[in-house]
Amino acid sequence: MTPSTGLVVGKFRPPHRGHQLLLETAAAQVAELLVLVYANPDDPEYPASERADWLRELYRGDDFAQGPHIGSTPLRIIALTAEADALPPDAADDHTQREFVRQWLTQHGHHIDVVFSSEAYGPGLAEHLGATHVTVDEPRQQVPTSGTQVRAALADNSSVLFVANSTLHPYIAAQYGAVAPATVPRLVLLGAESSGKTTLSTALAEALGTVWVPEFGRTLHEQKHGELAYEDLLYIGRRQLELEDEATPQAHGWLICDTNAATTAMYSYYYFRQCDPALQRLAAVCRQRYAHTFVCLPTTPFQDDGWRGPEMLRQFQHGAILMQLDLLGIPYTLLDGSVEERVAQVRAALG
Repeated sequence: MTPSTGLVVGKFRPPHRGHQLLLETAAAQVAELLVLVYANPDDPEYPASERADWLRELYRGDDFAQGPHIGSTPLRIIALTAEADALPPDAADDHTQREFVRQWLTQHGHHIDVVFSSEAYGPGLAEHLGATHVTVDEPRQQVPTSGTQVRAALADNSSVLFVANSTLHPYIAAQYGAVAPATVPRLVLLGAESSGKTTLSTALAEALGTVWVPEFGRTLHEQKHGELAYEDLLYIGRRQLELEDEATPQAHGWLICDTNAATTAMYSYYYFRQCDPALQRLAAVCRQRYAHTFVCLPTTPFQDDGWRGPEMLRQFQHGAILMQLDLLGIPYTLLDGSVEERVAQVRAALG
């Protein structure tokens, strides 16, 4: 019989691949997973509330209203604060920590069947709560890292090494301004609606003998019949990174990317007049994520596919893209002419 409720407690500072392994292993064994995120003292720059938001985003799907989940298991991710929840200090003894968790769960009406952890404190906490315990990769063999190691790496600017070792999900890494060195260099194509990006991506992939990553925002836009919500824009930016990483093993020489998170952030401002700070951080790492940025001029014949805005918006969108690239300090190459001419311009730029 599947236990009804599991518990994971942690600082998640930052959330790393080891945490993901813990959460995903736990979710596969329970009907519901409660995740408590807290530290005392907390990180003043990235507090528990923000780290909890990152986890919620990491495990959300196309339907934002459904909430975060892993498979069919819903995640209840709750950030605690010293002010609201009377957190004990991190240095407090084990009994104090266990009793705090027990009292908090009782106060909020939660009954825990099983505690999951990768730390030595796990069995004692589970016993104190009257629950069973499951250990997940305590020797750190599957994901050889810890939050302490990652924080030390971030502090001395060696975070690239940790990201390169697959320690941080690219979305989480971006929140700290960290970018993994690409095993295959990426080029990104930007442009206004109906400026030929998709056609050029296909032609470039054939010409260079590689693969390309479609624009996920368009896919989701069509799936939701044009009714995107504000929260979908961050999801689009995050999924685009994941799709790029998933396509990398199939790439040869170059990975071709149709759009980036900077353009997604621009559309967030355009449609909703605001942009999630997490999406802003995704946009900022575009400076380092792509070896070359190309912008398609809106000189191709406009094709109204039923999902695009009016043709007159193309020039505005084009100008907005160029302004954003200039403000972010990202160099770019303009592409014009036929598909064949644009392919030749890209190849010339790549050397």
